[in-house]
Amino acid sequence: MRVRLVLAAGVLLASAAVAPLAHAGGADGLSAGPALDGPALNGTALDGPVLNGQALDSHAADDLSVYGYGTVGDDSTVTISGMYRCLDDSAGPVFVSSTLVQGNRSAGIGGTQAVCDGHLHEWVNTSVVKDPAYRPGAARVRATLMQLTAGEAGLPAPGFLAAEDAAVELR
Repeated sequence: MRVRLVLAAGVLLASAAVAPLAHAGGADGLSAGPALDGPALNGTALDGPVLNGQALDSHAADDLSVYGYGTVGDDSTVTISGMYRCLDDSAGPVFVSSTLVQGNRSAGIGGTQAVCDGHLHEWVNTSVVKDPAYRPGAARVRATLMQLTAGEAGLPAPGFLAAEDAAVELR
């Protein structure tokens, strides 16, 4: 059942055009901002954790970022990653989904179930994409922090908590 939920969510996300969105909270000033170049748990200008270039505090809302790089293996395995924070998964499971776009090629790259404890976590999504394969170079990642809740008909319905559309360099 869990696999079907993830697949259903992936289909819904793949069919929707995901524009750069701010997180659902809005009150704390955090939004989907520039991609991070890597883990920035202790930024040089800031002493505490950062996400999307903003200092994190204990009252912040759900948020998501994409690192500025990804990898393509010799076997066509693509790996992309970033950081997220979510506060509450009591209404249903929360996932970090991602789509990689390069030229006219677009494919969902894995999905990670999120831990919603208010702390900063890293997400890593991996998938083998062969026909045609991705190549090293410029690409875009559309990542979404999404919660599945029971809809009116009892089917899972996605609720978008945060999204990020970021340029990445595939290595």
